[in-house]
Amino acid sequence: MHRLFILCIFLLYAFVDGIAQLRVYTTEKYIGETPRIDGIIDDDAWNCVEWNGNFTQQEPYAKQPATEHTRFKVIYDDDNIYFAIQCFDSSPDSIVKRMSRRDESDGDIVGVCIDSYHDLRTGFTFAVSASGIKNDEIVIDGGDSDNSWDPVWYCKTIVDDRGWNAEFKIPFSQLRFGKQDHYTWGLQVGRILFRKQETTLWQYVSSTAPGWVSFFGELHGIQDIDPKKQRDIIPYVAGSYSSYQYDPENPYASGKEYWGNIGLDGKWGLTNDFILDFTVNPDFGQVEADPSEVNLSTYETKFEEKRPFFIEGKNILNFRLTPGDGPLSYDNLFYSRRIGKSPSYYPDLVDDEEYEKRPRNTTILGAFKITGKTKKGWSAGIMESATQKEISEIDYNGERRKIVVEPLTNYFAARVQKDMNNSNTRIGTMFTATNRDLTESYLQDNMHKAAYTGGIDFTHQWKNKTYYFNFNTAFSRVYGTRNAIYETQTASPHFYQRTDAKHIQADSTRTSLNGIAGTIEQGKAGNGKWMYTVWITWRSPGYNSNDIGYLRQNDEIQQIFWVGFRQREPFFIFRSFNLNLNQWFAETFGWEKRYFGGNFNAYWVFKNYWAMGGGLSRDGRSISTETLRGGPALLYDGGWNPWIYLDTDYRKKVQFSASYVSYFRDYNTSVSHNFSCGVRWQLSDALNLSLTPGYSERYEEMDWIALPDSLDDSMYLRGKIHQSTFHLTLRINYNITPDFTIQFYGMPFISAGNYSDFKRITDSKAENFNDRYIQYTDEQVYYDAENEIYEIDETLNGQIDIRFDQPNFNVFDFNSNLVIRWEYLPGSTVYLVWSQSRTESFNFGNFDLWKDIKTLFLETYPKDIFMIKLSYRFGL
Repeated sequence: MHRLFILCIFLLYAFVDGIAQLRVYTTEKYIGETPRIDGIIDDDAWNCVEWNGNFTQQEPYAKQPATEHTRFKVIYDDDNIYFAIQCFDSSPDSIVKRMSRRDESDGDIVGVCIDSYHDLRTGFTFAVSASGIKNDEIVIDGGDSDNSWDPVWYCKTIVDDRGWNAEFKIPFSQLRFGKQDHYTWGLQVGRILFRKQETTLWQYVSSTAPGWVSFFGELHGIQDIDPKKQRDIIPYVAGSYSSYQYDPENPYASGKEYWGNIGLDGKWGLTNDFILDFTVNPDFGQVEADPSEVNLSTYETKFEEKRPFFIEGKNILNFRLTPGDGPLSYDNLFYSRRIGKSPSYYPDLVDDEEYEKRPRNTTILGAFKITGKTKKGWSAGIMESATQKEISEIDYNGERRKIVVEPLTNYFAARVQKDMNNSNTRIGTMFTATNRDLTESYLQDNMHKAAYTGGIDFTHQWKNKTYYFNFNTAFSRVYGTRNAIYETQTASPHFYQRTDAKHIQADSTRTSLNGIAGTIEQGKAGNGKWMYTVWITWRSPGYNSNDIGYLRQNDEIQQIFWVGFRQREPFFIFRSFNLNLNQWFAETFGWEKRYFGGNFNAYWVFKNYWAMGGGLSRDGRSISTETLRGGPALLYDGGWNPWIYLDTDYRKKVQFSASYVSYFRDYNTSVSHNFSCGVRWQLSDALNLSLTPGYSERYEEMDWIALPDSLDDSMYLRGKIHQSTFHLTLRINYNITPDFTIQFYGMPFISAGNYSDFKRITDSKAENFNDRYIQYTDEQVYYDAENEIYEIDETLNGQIDIRFDQPNFNVFDFNSNLVIRWEYLPGSTVYLVWSQSRTESFNFGNFDLWKDIKTLFLETYPKDIFMIKLSYRFGL
């Protein structure tokens, strides 16, 4: 939705319509006083080359001349390449100069993308908004991009009565290229005219074609320069103070803590093609908190990576098993959030008598990455990291003991790819390893001693990159004690103990577990209004990449078909129009039909720049092999899933949005509604605010209820739940200068679940829904209010058959960050951070929004953390 305001996103999705005439710009080396980067473009150095322009619209009217003139010049010296760009505007007072954080630019934008490898696949984007906000990213032909890449470069913009100018100074050390006598580089220059939502390009490329970097124009004339090695050392020092509620009973809850830390980050060019990134004792205190949730499913939530070391260059270690945006598309051989995660082992504590001082996260001792690409098409990435042994201290009436809750662990990942056939063919491989130092017996029985994954992938494109074929396959193998591997077999996502599964069986003698996964895909990516893809993807029952990767579910063979229509040019009342049709089907490796269904959805933008979309999905009957957590597969009836959303004109100072998503399972056995809305207010060029509240309500006849360990899981107890959830996201962004920003993020989260109509699953695949369970009557169910325990006498013989805790819940959560960031020198920053969290839970089960807000903000004690962090970049 926001792609129109980020030039680098446009550069990612710009593709050729047919074969456009190749454009060439010839530059000159300037020997003398280099230009001042001030945006004025009056230095003598610029007189040694000619202006070049004649930009063409990509959107909205493809191949038409730009409505406003743009021209540029390029020169270079021994160490840098320089760009001067003039963006003429017949209404200079209408130039939009909104400010934001780096890589989040808004308003009018201009930029360049350079293929210095000239591999027709890798582009380095440097862009700037009219207000001087930088955007930079690495784009890969075929869809991947990395806007976490923050090179050190210089730019300046000015606005005058003819429009606005931009000057760039890009050190050669920030680009990647091998030694040659004469260089030919790919080049693209683009501009976004915000008020018209018009994208224009120097080398015309259509928004409907399936390549980008491979269709650049060319930059000639660079010669007699040597590749430069980037070498930066960035030490940091940090300190913090935290304040929280004092608990006189808990010896570890003094109410305040002080903390200090030092560390080192660095970039060291091994060659111009390969660079070493390293971090020693990293600190991520300025990173935004994860969103709150209540997860009652068997699936692990995948959170976004926000730590700078791991997000920069993340595309290099990317090995996604399945394309698209469905649940299986999250699966990857490498998931960096595994490194530095919360400790895995939780010791049993005596309630109200024992207290634990527990590390919040695993300490990362150090990590490094080596990444790069050669002129012969080889690209490689290696990541190595070690996390320290973490120890909890437990106090029992003044006597203290220490327990290891996370072992010393080593993580390794390596990725290699080779481009061939003019970048139309690519083959690659990846390998990962996780090794733990398990000296404690209780850890040996709960964790894998070692885990390895590997894979190969292959891509081929033909007919001007219009059609493609993708194939990948991966393996996994985990090692551990018999108890550890048995735990793996009988836990999510495996559940080998399923009583109705003939193709899997838990084996208590195993000390390893292995599996395979992969995808075969063929499709049409563009060069026309119609596109399609079809794939088959699979995860065998034993596949497990969760030690260093991410796996949502396995024991599945899935087939997908998608066809899409794209109308990019305005017609009738529409500025653009998209239509999608989908069909899906899946089975287990035992040929059990898991699910099938389909949907259609559409998205369109009106000529007044309002946008709207919606769709309707239909699920057929399905089985869930996970719901009963090791029990037989549970039959679910089909359902309908409609959704709709609306966004007003993003160009305006105030923009509104609204959406509604729902699900209606047949026979009313499950119903959910999700409402959200939002407002984004651009109070000035430097200040904007966004507020996004949401409310959801869910009714489910058979929702999971946690049973005590003493009860057999085969009881398969379920209950009807009515869950209500409210959340609100507030963001405030204020730019004092392009390099001095203040950002606030706050998210209150309130959720309540109320259970009733307890039942036990007796025939999980019965044709009729009511025949799948027996529902307990009031005579069979007794609630002990004093101890908050339910007791069930199923046979009414006076003996308690099932006893479980009150399952109702109320969750109150608030997370906020106020971050003041000043990049006082390129690559050197000061952070001032205030973080606050509030967390509380009860088991009342009732939802009362205003009362719950009062509970969260007036009755829940906050934890406040104040931090300062200073880093300085030494360029060597």
